[in-house]
Amino acid sequence: MPYPFRHLIISWISQKVFDRLTYTVQNGLNKGLRRRGGLGWLPRERDTAEVLFWKALSLQGKVVYDIGAFHGLLTMYFAQHATQVVAWEPNSKNRQRLEENLRLNSFTNVIVRPYGLSSERALANMTFDSLVPGTASLDPKIASGSQHEAVQLRTLDQEEGLKAPDLIKVDVEGLELEVLKGASRALSCHPDLFLEMHGSDSDDKRRRAQEIVDHLWTLGYKNIVHVETRCTITPQNAAEAVEGHLYARANRIE
Repeated sequence: MPYPFRHLIISWISQKVFDRLTYTVQNGLNKGLRRRGGLGWLPRERDTAEVLFWKALSLQGKVVYDIGAFHGLLTMYFAQHATQVVAWEPNSKNRQRLEENLRLNSFTNVIVRPYGLSSERALANMTFDSLVPGTASLDPKIASGSQHEAVQLRTLDQEEGLKAPDLIKVDVEGLELEVLKGASRALSCHPDLFLEMHGSDSDDKRRRAQEIVDHLWTLGYKNIVHVETRCTITPQNAAEAVEGHLYARANRIE
């Protein structure tokens, strides 16, 4: 999937000029934290809908699973406010930066898992563009770039020794549904879910959004909100969720 030229230019500057720079973040959720690389040293006037969502959500006392942690931008925010965070990042370079950022801030409540999650255990090929490593994907329809890495995949149901999650964030560049299919045990505890939506084109995005919403519905997750528009999402209007993020809560029986 091609990326805007402006995006690639910004990524090139970030990597070639600022990749080894360590600084105090000046914007967003991690303002005031230490970070290596990226453009977090730039001030930003307006928070995105996603940032506003996280700022409004209470994480106090919660266990958070961060599936697809990248450099730890959300992982660090979770670590500030939650009791414990478990972060999965299969890409070795991304994981190295994630661990660097955690050490810079002396976080001790984060467990890092060096593999990816899906619906079954496997050895898979991850494809990515070195200029946009955050878009590394195992989905051949979405993957873009000439860089490759063999990564291990497991299912969330195969994970042992972890506290049950209160919140699961999933951003895995197209494998979101597969992660959910491999997480029946964790989802039986009815954690809240935060999902980033992906697809190779508009038709593919609509198909994936429909499949994800249908699957959530069968699991009892019938309180679904599109974060960017605050629209309530059902199987009948799933197409409205093709861009952005979904926040889903299960209908709990008290």
